Amino acid sequence: MAKRVGIITGMQLKDKVAVITGGANGIGAGLARRFHKEGARGIVVGDLDGAGAERVAQEIGGVGLRVDVAREDEIKRLVEQTIARFGQIDLFCSNAGIFAESDVFSDTTEVFAKMRDLHVLAHIYAARAVLPSMLARGDGYLLQTVSAAALATDLDSMIYAVTKHASLALAEWIAMTYGDRGIKVSALCPQGVRTNLLTQYPDNYLVESSVSVEQVADSVIKGLAEERFLILPHPEVLEYLRRKAADYDRWLRGMRRFRAEVLSRRPKT
Repeated sequence: MAKRVGIITGMQLKDKVAVITGGANGIGAGLARRFHKEGARGIVVGDLDGAGAERVAQEIGGVGLRVDVAREDEIKRLVEQTIARFGQIDLFCSNAGIFAESDVFSDTTEVFAKMRDLHVLAHIYAARAVLPSMLARGDGYLLQTVSAAALATDLDSMIYAVTKHASLALAEWIAMTYGDRGIKVSALCPQGVRTNLLTQYPDNYLVESSVSVEQVADSVIKGLAEERFLILPHPEVLEYLRRKAADYDRWLRGMRRFRAEVLSRRPKT
């Protein structure tokens, strides 16, 4: 009997062109290296740290560019240069992000603007720049690094929670609006990932359950192949979301208890 061969569907990185912002380190660098292993023919690594982007790109035979994703003209240039070099963009990964502690009493104007720019506007700018060529050929993929904070919340930063919720809402809207025209969208929503963003806060409650960048990349490859909207390196996040949706008030009571417990374990300052 002939061996039955499964049909591979969804996004396969072999021979594809991918752009990754925030690619000089952390999740972005991990994705760049993994996409190279998967056989991508063109990888463009963009980051505000241009030298870091070039270092990662040199490892994998890609292209490294200094890009400030908070500036629409720079994202537009990133897209134009990639298409000029490789002919098209198959996958655009909006990955850049920052974190800062905040609450409603913080002096939030500057911090809010930075997180808004990176977590929301940069994703809009990317979609605005790359969608026309994708729509013209009826095919393309947007991967947006969001956060599990968009599905639950963040205990330490009001602004991070708010802007990540907005980022998820944007991804949902693009998927709803352009999905029937060949545009796929995935929202990458990890909890703690062992990157500089997390390790600078050693008492963060997410450290204990954190995963490696390589584990995140594994989840991304699987999620893209399955064309899943939510990519969850921490599968338990889906259960958190179910509980939240099932009884919002009970979820809020539970989160208050959890926050009090987390704060009680931290060193007094």
